[in-house]
Amino acid sequence: EAEIVVVTDDVPMAVSPEQAAGHIQLVGLVNDVSLRNLIPGELAKGFGFLQSKPRSTLSPVFVTPDELGDAWRGNKLHLPLVTHVNGEWFGAPEAGVDMQFDFSQLVAHAARTRPLSAGTIVGSGTIANQDTSLGASCFAEKRTVEALETGKPVTPFMSFGDLVRIEMFDRDGNSIFGAIEQRIERQALP
Repeated sequence: EAEIVVVTDDVPMAVSPEQAAGHIQLVGLVNDVSLRNLIPGELAKGFGFLQSKPRSTLSPVFVTPDELGDAWRGNKLHLPLVTHVNGEWFGAPEAGVDMQFDFSQLVAHAARTRPLSAGTIVGSGTIANQDTSLGASCFAEKRTVEALETGKPVTPFMSFGDLVRIEMFDRDGNSIFGAIEQRIERQALP
């Protein structure tokens, strides 16, 4: 699940979205991994997403919102988020379009009942557009669209050996955050 994240400074409890905007210090990318086969059983036990959400990977570079220039407006990042799987284009949805809640609203919501300490990471959720011709940032989303369009999903979930690359470019074609590049590998048990 290719996403955008922000990092905050110390955020007081119960800030308004307008106040929360001033607490956003850095912007970056994340590959938010979900182990889909574990989710139903885990949710049925009432524990929420714990075992089904292994380590996520952050982009190697984070930037301040002002460094994004006019691409950062309305507390959203307005650039395509590009994903390739095994070297093949998977999607480049526009991150600022169709985003239900901007980052100031997300930070304010997270701080509704607790203060947030400096370094708190708040994610956008999977980047997706109603215009599905721009591709996807999430396998579950792509498979759902395929099922709606053709009656069944066509795209398989990732397997061992597959490589995903997530990156965002500025209007001049320069990588902003560096690339997240991960190969799915079987881990040896200790």
